[in-house]
Amino acid sequence: MSVQDDNVRIPSSDWRAYRGVLSRRAVAFVIDYAIVALLWIPAAVVVFFLGLLTFGLGFYLYPVLFAGLAMLYFGVTVGGAKQASPGMNMMGLAIARTDGRPMDFLTAIVHLVIFWIANALLTPLVLLVGLFTDRGRLLHDLLIGTVTVRRDIY
Repeated sequence: MSVQDDNVRIPSSDWRAYRGVLSRRAVAFVIDYAIVALLWIPAAVVVFFLGLLTFGLGFYLYPVLFAGLAMLYFGVTVGGAKQASPGMNMMGLAIARTDGRPMDFLTAIVHLVIFWIANALLTPLVLLVGLFTDRGRLLHDLLIGTVTVRRDIY
């Protein structure tokens, strides 16, 4: 990302920063969801004991546990200093906002929720958009104003 001042980072216009991003994103997606699935196991155990302590009321957390955990995971990691989840970091990727502001916790969660909604309604379209847009942006990237870039170009 090109640096203009200390707080604003405009995504690069160099085409090499976007080469291979779609395939790297797919692998990062699998890595991240494997991590979230592994984190879900101890969280499910905690909810189980919470359910016992609350005479069954805590068991109502199970339907939202995975989604809540995934939102927390992506909000903290993508909204953090590296602007990337651990899977994205392993694949050499970062998310940047097109307006130059850094990703924050709420923007990262909104990015994830729009991804889920778009996939639930328009699964093939979400991925096909990336083949025809400049910089390989997916549907939810276009809607929220983000772009995924390779870190190794900079």
